[in-house]
Amino acid sequence: MQPALTVFFMLLFVLLCFLGILANGFIVLMMSREWLRRGRLLPSNMILLSLGVSRFFQQCFGLVHTFNYFLHSAEFTRGLARQFICLHWDFMNSATFWFSTWLSVLFCIKIANFSHPTFLWLKWRLPGLVPRLILGSVLISFGVTLLFFWGNHNLYQDFYIRQVSGNMTHKEWNRRLETDYFMPLKLVSMSLPCSLFLVSILLLINSLRRHTQRMQHSAHNLRDPSAQAHTRALKLLISFLILYAASFVSLVIDATVFIPSDSLWYWPWQITLYLCMSIHPFVLIISNLRLRSVFRRLLLLARGFRVA
Repeated sequence: MQPALTVFFMLLFVLLCFLGILANGFIVLMMSREWLRRGRLLPSNMILLSLGVSRFFQQCFGLVHTFNYFLHSAEFTRGLARQFICLHWDFMNSATFWFSTWLSVLFCIKIANFSHPTFLWLKWRLPGLVPRLILGSVLISFGVTLLFFWGNHNLYQDFYIRQVSGNMTHKEWNRRLETDYFMPLKLVSMSLPCSLFLVSILLLINSLRRHTQRMQHSAHNLRDPSAQAHTRALKLLISFLILYAASFVSLVIDATVFIPSDSLWYWPWQITLYLCMSIHPFVLIISNLRLRSVFRRLLLLARGFRVA
C-alpha cells in the first residue's frame, strides 16, 4: 500500500510542478513577446516578467532537487550538486518573494485613493522606479543567497571533514543546522517583503472602506467603477495573501521539521511546499485581461484539436 501511495503522490507532485512551469512559461512568453513588439513594458508587466522567470527556474531547480534527494539521498546531500542546486533555488525563492511583494504594492498604489502627500508622491514616482526595484530585489536576493551558500558550504564541510562526531547522526546535524542557522535567516530575509505585502493590503482595505462610506453618504450606487475596481483588487490581493502566507509558513516549517526521503510523508510535504508557487501563476493569468484572453483561446484551440 505504501509504494502505491508513494507513486501516487510522486505523480501528483510532478503534475503540479509541470502545470506551474507551463503557466510561468506562458507568462514569460507573453511578456517577452510584448516587450519585443513594443520595445518596452508597463511597470506591472516588468514585474510579471521577472516573477515568471524566477518562478519558472525555481520550480525547475526544485523538481531536480526533490528527485535527486529522493533517489540518492546520502550521495546527493554530501555532493557539490546539492550546493549548486540549492544556491540557485535560494536565489529564485528570495527574488520571487520580492517580485510578488512589488506587484502587490504597485497594484495597491494604482487602485487605492489617499490624499496624503507621501502616498501621492508614491503614486507618481513608483511606476518609474520599478526597474530599480527589480534590480534592488535581485541584489538583495544575491546577498541572501550568499548567506545560504555560506551555511551550506562551510558548516557542512566542517561537519563532514573536520568535526565529525560519532554521537551525532546526519539527521540530527541537519535538523540542528536548519533550526539554528537557516530558519532565523529565512525569517529575517522574508520579514521585510512580507511586511510590505501586508501594508499594501491594509491600505487597500482602508481605501475601500473610506470609498464605501463616501458613496453611502452621497447616495451613489456602490456599483460604481471605482468601488468595483477596489473590490476586484481586494479579492485579488486576498488570494495573493493566502498563497503568500501559506508559502511563507511552509518554508518556515520546512526549516524546523526534517522529513527523510524514505518517509511516507515526503511527497505529500513536497506537494504542500510547491502548491502555492504552482497556483499563483494561474491567479496572475486570470487577473490579467490580456493573459486571460490569450490563455482562453489556447484552451479552446486545444479542445478543438482534441475533438478533431
